[in-house]
Amino acid sequence: MTDFQGPTSRPTSADVAIIGAGPAGLTAAYLLTKEGYKVTVIEKDPVYVGGISRTVEHEGFRFDIGGHRFFSKAQEVVDLWNEILPDDFIQRPRMSRIYYEGKFYSYPLRAFEALWNLGVVRSTLCMISYGWAKLFPNRNIRSFEDWTINQFGRKLYSIFFKTYTEKVWGMPCDEMSADWAAQRIKGLSLWGAVLDGLKRSLGLNKKPNDGMATKTLLETFRYPRLGPGMMWEAARDKVRAGGNHVLMAHSFKQLTQDQVSGRWRLTATGSDGDIVIDAAHVISSAPMRELAVRLHPLPACALTAAPNLKYRDFLTVALKIRSEDLFPDNWIYIHDSKVQVGRVQNFRSWSPEMVPDPELACVGLEYFCFEGDGLWASSDADLIELAKKEMATLGLCDPKDVVGGAVVRQEKAYPVYDDDYAAHVETMRSELEARYPTLHMVGRNGMHRYNNQDHAMMTAMLTVRNIVAGEKLYDIWGVNEDAEYHESGTEGEQAALASVRDVPTRVSKAA
Repeated sequence: MTDFQGPTSRPTSADVAIIGAGPAGLTAAYLLTKEGYKVTVIEKDPVYVGGISRTVEHEGFRFDIGGHRFFSKAQEVVDLWNEILPDDFIQRPRMSRIYYEGKFYSYPLRAFEALWNLGVVRSTLCMISYGWAKLFPNRNIRSFEDWTINQFGRKLYSIFFKTYTEKVWGMPCDEMSADWAAQRIKGLSLWGAVLDGLKRSLGLNKKPNDGMATKTLLETFRYPRLGPGMMWEAARDKVRAGGNHVLMAHSFKQLTQDQVSGRWRLTATGSDGDIVIDAAHVISSAPMRELAVRLHPLPACALTAAPNLKYRDFLTVALKIRSEDLFPDNWIYIHDSKVQVGRVQNFRSWSPEMVPDPELACVGLEYFCFEGDGLWASSDADLIELAKKEMATLGLCDPKDVVGGAVVRQEKAYPVYDDDYAAHVETMRSELEARYPTLHMVGRNGMHRYNNQDHAMMTAMLTVRNIVAGEKLYDIWGVNEDAEYHESGTEGEQAALASVRDVPTRVSKAA
């Protein structure tokens, strides 16, 4: 993996200091470099940039941490991707399915296929359950479970929604917000799927004027040929080539603002000790909780709101298997309570160049956990054995065909949205923005919002515009995603500035 070092002197001052070299941090650094600003980025990882969008390399095999389709309805984001990485995108087929009891189901569900795979008895029970839910709906909708059962019936809910959702978020479905369910499963109903299947069978799903099919799921997407990290390595190199700094293996330690000049002193700890960067502005993609407790003097929210923000972590166990590709999907969702794995990626389906040996398949099993729990604390060897065992339980491979493996841990992958998270975020935002107008929070963890890569980039793009203008022209908290953002439509067809995405929130059983 190449790592152009750029300037060799240790920086002591900058126009803008940036915490974190993920999509948001590097987007800001790249655009500010183009504008002629002096920029220094600190990144705690010693090797990789890109955050959760990095690509990890092990013995020539490359692993995408989480899976990243490069699709955006924001034309500015698409243009920036093309500018940073103009020659290395490939077009890949899109395929994701649900795996349940040895059978694959299209995702999103196709009613006829699902009922056929489930068999006559179970399908009949599903339809009876669905009919009961429609005849006698729950009028007191409080939770994800309530809403989904009302839409699909208890039987289909238990098969296709409950297990996977609880694996991902680590909380029971009856404690998750109904508003989040309505947003994430927007427009999907069993009856609508049946009608759509009939129309497709009869050729009736055409637009009357142009003969074109109605809008469907994306069938292909663009992807860097060596994984998403390729994008952010290119951005890092362009920042350095522009005379600015990206300091690897430097952890955020403390942030202090001079009360007279208003300038910042950012302290970072590296292998050679502490370094202090003097800057007019600071852009932070560090978790809000960490930012608050490292500010000096401590803001009030560091003691009240910050400790209550939580995060969901996950780890990827990559297995190299002596076999042809085990399945054609980019990933499959595992809706099976017999195993702990939540999703399995097929890295060759993302890009053939990520798997250098044509005689080996390479898959990544994703386990959702909390940092410090039993899964997270397990040794790499134990996790690889668990992954082999679960692949056998699922019938996807024979453990004796596994010839190697690796484990990648991703801390703070998803902000947790419990019943009080929004209030805590608002408390922190209100205090920090009012007190520190030159401190800018961006990205998924920087804003404690479940943003995708392109939305994280957009928060950085608008922040740069505000800095260049010398005033707050854009409210970056308006950047988020709608429910169908990655599922349908045309790339670049709309800017993603104003929509608000509902997220899973814990509800009180006593409500």
